[in-house]
Amino acid sequence: RIVARLLTPTDFAPFGQVIEAAGAPDRIINAGRCGRFHDRARPEIEGRTGISVFRSETVALPYSFTLVERHPLGSQAFLPMAQDPFLVIVVPDAGGRPGAPVAFVAAPGQGINIGRNVWHGVLTPLAGPGLFAVVDRCDEGPNLEEYLYDEPWTVVAG
Repeated sequence: RIVARLLTPTDFAPFGQVIEAAGAPDRIINAGRCGRFHDRARPEIEGRTGISVFRSETVALPYSFTLVERHPLGSQAFLPMAQDPFLVIVVPDAGGRPGAPVAFVAAPGQGINIGRNVWHGVLTPLAGPGLFAVVDRCDEGPNLEEYLYDEPWTVVAG
C-alpha cells in the first residue's frame, strides 16, 4: 500500500523534474506581456526527440497496479493539456530491478519530466480528458523495459 503525497520539486528530484509556473517568472518577455519560467526540465534523450499527444483512460484512488516501465534511451516529459490532477508513480532502482514505488499527485498546472532509465508507472490521469503532450524519444530501436510485480501495489489518497 502506497500513500500518495502532493508532488513537489524537492520530493520528486531523485526521479526527474517538476514542470510548473511557480513563483515569480525568471524573465519577462514579449514586450512585458509574458512571464517566462525558464529551463524547468532537462530532457536527456539519445536520438530524435519528438512531441506526441497521449490520451489515457482516467483512474480513481485507490488504484492498484503491477506494471512499471523505464526507458533507457531517454527521459519522458508529461504535460497535461487540461487543468486536471494526475497520479505519478515512480520507483527507485534496486540493483537493476524496481524497488518499492512512491506515488505523488500532481496539482493542476504541474507537469513532470521523468529521468532517463527511471522506473515509473503508466500514465494515470485522475480526471478527464486525460490528454497530455509528451516530449520523449521518437526514434527507432529498443527504449522500453517493462516489469510486472508478483503482487499488486495499491495507491491510496494521502
